[in-house]
Amino acid sequence: MSSKLSFTGMVALCLDEDHTFLTNRGASTMFKMITAFAKDESGATAIEYGLIAALVAVGLIAALTALGKSLSQIFTHVATTLNTASS
Repeated sequence: MSSKLSFTGMVALCLDEDHTFLTNRGASTMFKMITAFAKDESGATAIEYGLIAALVAVGLIAALTALGKSLSQIFTHVATTLNTASS
């Protein structure tokens, strides 16, 4: 088992092959948490779904803006027809 000693500022960290700290137990836990956070990709899926939803929303806005006038006329006709039918 080989280990190396590195100095960062005033702190000396001794690492073994598994990149775990040999000298500071609290730092070992922190390092494991940071490593787990860096490897975690579950947030990437949420971001991808958010980007897809945003893309769909932009597409809907563009389509409804392009069809706005004719869509307004269709809804007006439907509303008029329903109002006369209920009278």
